Amino acid sequence: MTAFVDGLMAVLEPTVLLCMGAGMLVGMLVGMFPGLTATMAVALASTFTLTLDPVAGLAVLLTIYVAANFGDRIPSILINTPGTPASIATTFDGYPMARDGRAGLALIVSALVSAVGIVASMVMFSFAAVPLAQLALRFGPSEMFAVVILAMTIMISIASKSLAKGLLAGAIGLFIATIGRDPITGDARFTFGIRDLNGGIDFIAVIIGLFGIAELLDQLLTHRKHDVKPISALGRWWPTRDEYKQIAKPTGIGGLVGLIVGVIPGAGGDIAGLLGWDRARSVSRNKEQFGKGSVEGVAAADTASSATLGGSLTTTMALGIPGDSVMAVMIGSMIVWGIQPGPSLFVNEPSLVITIATIMVFATILTLAINLVRMPAMVKLLDLPLPYIWTTVLVFCLVGTYATTNNIFTVVLMLIFGVIGLILKRSSIPAGPIVLGLILGPLAESNLRRSLLIDGPTGLIDKPISATLLVLAAIAVIGGLAAPILKRRRERRLSTSISE
Repeated sequence: MTAFVDGLMAVLEPTVLLCMGAGMLVGMLVGMFPGLTATMAVALASTFTLTLDPVAGLAVLLTIYVAANFGDRIPSILINTPGTPASIATTFDGYPMARDGRAGLALIVSALVSAVGIVASMVMFSFAAVPLAQLALRFGPSEMFAVVILAMTIMISIASKSLAKGLLAGAIGLFIATIGRDPITGDARFTFGIRDLNGGIDFIAVIIGLFGIAELLDQLLTHRKHDVKPISALGRWWPTRDEYKQIAKPTGIGGLVGLIVGVIPGAGGDIAGLLGWDRARSVSRNKEQFGKGSVEGVAAADTASSATLGGSLTTTMALGIPGDSVMAVMIGSMIVWGIQPGPSLFVNEPSLVITIATIMVFATILTLAINLVRMPAMVKLLDLPLPYIWTTVLVFCLVGTYATTNNIFTVVLMLIFGVIGLILKRSSIPAGPIVLGLILGPLAESNLRRSLLIDGPTGLIDKPISATLLVLAAIAVIGGLAAPILKRRRERRLSTSISE
């Protein structure tokens, strides 16, 4: 009870509330402008929050995470361009509704169901995180190594259309994690005599380079210009009683899909949104309206994508396995603060877990209130010219990265990873698995070495749990390899049957 009260009271500190306000503004802006992602914003903000108290810093990062989930629906509905990948399915019905003069209704419904999805996912977090953490506390080095391998294979197989490219990205991340001094022997590994590399590659430089500078360079080189003007005729805002009844069922279906997808590492809001929209359409009496401006479609898609946040938080806090790329970045910041996510966090700092859950709920309520009250003013922000936004991002990248170490080498490292990130982006190699490998690499290495020392070479396959998890990891890889082959065969059979 004391931990619960302490965790709750920590959020009510004026500094924390102020940080939540700042995070909400940044998150909404990031979500509203296509090209900016929540991962990039959290990575950039992490450079400025490292000097804050951990609770205040987490308030900024978690609120950005939540607010971006609201803001990205606005361009999806008004200009048919998703603010982040999580709002792809919103465009299916949101933009047709806007063209029909119902943009205001789509925006309000989207905000309401997004809040419902996040709050529902936090309820799941409250019930699922503690039992999962207690189970994980019984794991030894063999089981923890197997959990890390399973999480990496699942996330890699989902994060990229090509399993080979996903595995390559994961391998790059693991390699980067080995640079520096060996944690046990102290021997230098891949430092090439460069003294600044003895402590390893700076995590902040990697994530800012991969998610900030790479996206900035990509935008500058492609000169993407959105000629589509936001729809200005917003129409009425609030749903009628019949429309509330109409969205209840798809909201429930979307929420259930989002809760399930959210606990799968790497699945994320984009997959959940598409699945939720598809499931709701399949059981709807008005399925022919889906894709043509159905309020049910908006409700299902946005509830599903929003409901993944709690699942992602559950695996991150209970197992130390990031549920998505945003959580991977956040784990890095938490480690810098001396906080190690995982089952021991629930034993050592239970009040902090309560604080994190409370921040997520408060951020959801705060952002929903701003959306409902100030939506017309927020829509006008879409008229801001993107060059000003990107210039601001570049300045914050440079200043923020330098501020973390006061070493110009870190800035150079960030720019190098920015170029690497651009090359990877143009090659369709995802950056998420690289960060995942960088975060989980040391955890996998330490548990593997401890397992080999304690149980010997057969320790990983002698124990039922670790053996089962490794078999599941192998199935995930084989399934990822076989899926494209099976898909091509189905397409060939279909084309043959059509021609006959």
